[in-house]
Amino acid sequence: MTWPELDWGDVENAVILWLRPRHPGVRVPNELPADLEKKLPLVQVQVTPGGGEDGTTGVTLVDVETFAASRTAMWDLARAVHTSMLALAGHSSGGLVIDTVTSDMRPAPVDYGNPALRRAVATYRLTSRAQAPA
Repeated sequence: MTWPELDWGDVENAVILWLRPRHPGVRVPNELPADLEKKLPLVQVQVTPGGGEDGTTGVTLVDVETFAASRTAMWDLARAVHTSMLALAGHSSGGLVIDTVTSDMRPAPVDYGNPALRRAVATYRLTSRAQAPA
C-alpha cells in the first residue's frame, strides 16, 4: 500500500499545550530541569515507544509524569492531570485533532530516588488524524 505524504503532527507538543492552561502554576515541559526540586509542581510529557498509524489515524503513546514535594500534592496533581488528559479526546490542540485518549497505565507512584520529590507516572494512548501537507 502506498500512502500519501502526510504530516502526523507533534502529539507531545499538543498535550503540553492542552495541559498548560488547565494547570496554572504548574510547569509542563518535555524535559526535566537540572534543579527539578526547585521547580515543583511539574508535569513532564514525553512520547514513548509504541503506537503506529494506519494511513489515516495515528496512535501515539505518551508518558505523563507528575512531580510534587509531598505524596498528597503528587496525588492531587496526578488526579487533576489524569482528568485533563481524558478530556482532551474530541478536541484540537497544537494544530492536531485528538480523536481518542485512553489510559494504558493509570497514575501510579514511582520512586525517583530523591527524598525531596514524589512522582506519579501514567501512560496514555492518543489517536489523531494525519494532516495533508500545506
